[in-house]
Amino acid sequence: MTNIIHLIYLVPLLPLIGFLINGLARKLLSRPVVSVIGSGVILASFVISLLIFFQVRQDGFTAQTISYFDFLSAGKIKINFAFQVDQLSTLFLLIITGVGFLIHLYSTSYMHEETAPGFARYFSYLNLFVFSMLLLVLGANYLIMFIGWEGVGLCSYLLIGYWFKNTIYNNAAKKAFIMNRIGDFGFLLGIFWMINTFGTVSYHDLFNPQNGIISSISTLNSKTLVGITLLLFLGAIGKSAQIPLYTWLPDAMAGPTPVSALIHAATMVTAGIYMIARSNLMYTLSPITMSVVAIIGLSTAIFAATIALKQNDIKKVLAYSTVSQLGYMFLGLGVGAYTGAVFHVMTHAFFKALLFLGAGSVIHAMGGEQDIRKMGGLGKHLRTTYITFFIGCIAIAGIPPFSGFFSKDEILTAAYSNNTLFYIIGVLGSMLTAFYMFRLLGMTFNGKFRGTAEQEHHLHESPPAIAIPLIVLAFLSIVGGLVGIPEIFMHDGHRLAAFLSPVFAQSAGILAKHESSAQNEILLMTISSVLAVIASLWAWTKFRKYKPTVDESTGFAKVLENKWYVDEIYDTVIVRPFRSLSVFFNNVIERSGIDGLVNGVGKGINYGSRQIRLLQNGQVGNYILMMVVGILILFIIQMFAK
Repeated sequence: MTNIIHLIYLVPLLPLIGFLINGLARKLLSRPVVSVIGSGVILASFVISLLIFFQVRQDGFTAQTISYFDFLSAGKIKINFAFQVDQLSTLFLLIITGVGFLIHLYSTSYMHEETAPGFARYFSYLNLFVFSMLLLVLGANYLIMFIGWEGVGLCSYLLIGYWFKNTIYNNAAKKAFIMNRIGDFGFLLGIFWMINTFGTVSYHDLFNPQNGIISSISTLNSKTLVGITLLLFLGAIGKSAQIPLYTWLPDAMAGPTPVSALIHAATMVTAGIYMIARSNLMYTLSPITMSVVAIIGLSTAIFAATIALKQNDIKKVLAYSTVSQLGYMFLGLGVGAYTGAVFHVMTHAFFKALLFLGAGSVIHAMGGEQDIRKMGGLGKHLRTTYITFFIGCIAIAGIPPFSGFFSKDEILTAAYSNNTLFYIIGVLGSMLTAFYMFRLLGMTFNGKFRGTAEQEHHLHESPPAIAIPLIVLAFLSIVGGLVGIPEIFMHDGHRLAAFLSPVFAQSAGILAKHESSAQNEILLMTISSVLAVIASLWAWTKFRKYKPTVDESTGFAKVLENKWYVDEIYDTVIVRPFRSLSVFFNNVIERSGIDGLVNGVGKGINYGSRQIRLLQNGQVGNYILMMVVGILILFIIQMFAK
């Protein structure tokens, strides 16, 4: 059989070709042609990724590095443009291209009102987004990863501000771009530190079990590793929206809804999780950093969940939900549950893409309305959307046997083994998740319709191009967790853990395992599941017959509705002082100082030339006088010089 792995270059290349065709010929191509090209290249990448996955999962497969050319050569430093093909990269390829294709298919109908050039521009940006994310996960070294890392940051700016005539959307795009630059600066410093210390950024050179540089280190918490891992984590904080750099992600809802699904489910925000999972050995050797990762992740999970409780924009609820779920993934990474974190990335991609696309279907039916207080009773009109959205809510709430239960339970169990307090807070967060998701479900789909008569008249189920991705994602949200059924229920063990074991084997050998008994694991699962069900039923009962009240947002509820006033605090503490400082530098330093000096010299020369010009008046007597004066000056100089 042909080694399909050698075709790995086609996986990112095809979306890049789609970007170039749709981007350069956007004024020439019709909508159907753009749709076929934009969606077809992602489907082709998915098919190739699937074939590669089947080859990688065969017994005896070892990670392969495929080098194409020298990318950077300076002195002793040599960095190749190379791809890494192993279990972790191929799993992410399936998530990115599979969910990405469904989002592209959905977009063909959702964006139908765009003009043909705008439609092509949109799909070209989507293709470039997928290309950048594929480059990020395929890169065989941190430099290639960083190129993809910056690429998704650029594409997020382009897509969030896609409707660039709206100033608010442009501000949201700039906010995402700038806040990501803060984290990216830390990531870049970490890469420089690695080059200075190890002389390489290649995964093979660093993590190879036989003779890798990091693999040979036996000292825990060395200053170098702690410093590098903290800087890399700073990059992950920005890209994956953790405290304190999370505020850009909710504002990213300014972009089209399929873009929100792509950012939140299949690309970008999962980049930080992938980077730490790829660097797992460095983090395992830096327990201090792992504690920081766990604490920040757990804090973000709870903080974002409290905000989601009182949001009324359907997309904002899902946005803060994403921030919270990313916090759980970082909690998993911080307690050494690398497989659990990656597992949650996969299940989250299914149900979060489903929820966002379902929200898009609702917004489409409501004529652009996003306030859930003005919805209600939509379940009668949007049956497919309602059923699939309901499935997504069950999955994200962590109710068995849906996918979210298995991945979240794995993280919580690992947290319990590491620190009981982590588990307690984590379970509290899962209860909040269940509550705000079923609040969203009840207010949107149940009760009486609270919109206008015109909106109710136009309510209808979305077309097949929107409904089919919802059905596929709903199915995946149901069965996706079966690849990670705990060992206590499976004779052949945790399948995903077995598949990813070569990637995390060295870390597993270092981390001290606190094995829980089967009874303890079942007890922990039962506790989290029962509490999630209670929170879900509580919210369902409370909000399925929701009626607006005048005083529903007072006191602490007002604080949550205003997102703990974090944006206002940032504006007061950071934005306004820097803006005042920039005004000072512009008016005082730039205009009065630098410009004053430069312009003063120019004005002085102009004034002097005008005065000297007056001497050239054509009067011979004046010329003789100046000549005599000049001779006298020279005579005096000669006298004193002697």
